[in-house]
Amino acid sequence: MTSDNATPDNATAAPDSPADNNVRQEARQRELGKFLQAHRERVPGLLREKVAESSGLQLVWYTWLEQGRVQASEEVVEAVARTLRLDADARRHALALVGLPVEMPPPPQRRHIVTRLLQPVLESWPTSPALLLDRRFDIIGWNDAYAALWTDPGLVDERRRNLIYLLITSRLLRSTLHEWETVTKDLLAQFRSQVGNDRHDERTREIFALLEVERAELRPWWESRSAHGFATRTVTVDTATVGEIRLVLSLFRPMDDPDSGILLQTPVGHADRTRLRQLTELPARWVGNDRTRGFYDR
Repeated sequence: MTSDNATPDNATAAPDSPADNNVRQEARQRELGKFLQAHRERVPGLLREKVAESSGLQLVWYTWLEQGRVQASEEVVEAVARTLRLDADARRHALALVGLPVEMPPPPQRRHIVTRLLQPVLESWPTSPALLLDRRFDIIGWNDAYAALWTDPGLVDERRRNLIYLLITSRLLRSTLHEWETVTKDLLAQFRSQVGNDRHDERTREIFALLEVERAELRPWWESRSAHGFATRTVTVDTATVGEIRLVLSLFRPMDDPDSGILLQTPVGHADRTRLRQLTELPARWVGNDRTRGFYDR
């Protein structure tokens, strides 16, 4: 029970002041402005004048919007999103920056159940490497095919058992995945679209801090404002033992836990499946693991 005469030590925390709210709102405005500007500049020759006209806005007001000097309504964000042709993930990210409520992840007990139920699904793909990821791209499940191709994630320090971290820091991935740079940047954009306003939560900050220590020269990659869904594509991997393997890389979401995802790598043809099968049957893996540094090594 509480008392009207409660002391400051056990009193309920005071609500945020108007000044605190204004600071947060201005920070969101600046982030939204940089986000919209980054997406506009991805289209060669797309000027502010054209975006403003197509969105039904005055040029000066849209300029202020990109500069983070004005607060946008949901209607304005939707109009600009249509003009910039933002995909669903980028649109949700923009709306979250306006301060609209976002769906919360399922409770931990539900996440545990989903992970347990989906593990047999991963194992049902004996020649298709697969990962189960949470909303921050922490690796919470994998199959034998993935361990055979990329080494066992269980050997990695749990703090570093994150797909974004491994993609950016792994010498193995960097040297054997032909499309390493484009895949990494696109998965980073997917990551940003998922974390939204949670980008500065404790776990996300930890991931960025690890990256800062080990690959500071790539900071522009994770500081980019680009946010969009990950598109299915074909990639090529060079292995040291069975040769080149082509894979279809795709990302799926369980309906009962849409913040999670299954990253599936499906062999393109018969030869690719055969090589994956040979790789899983090898008595020893063709890559090792540097436990002192905590990430895959050649």
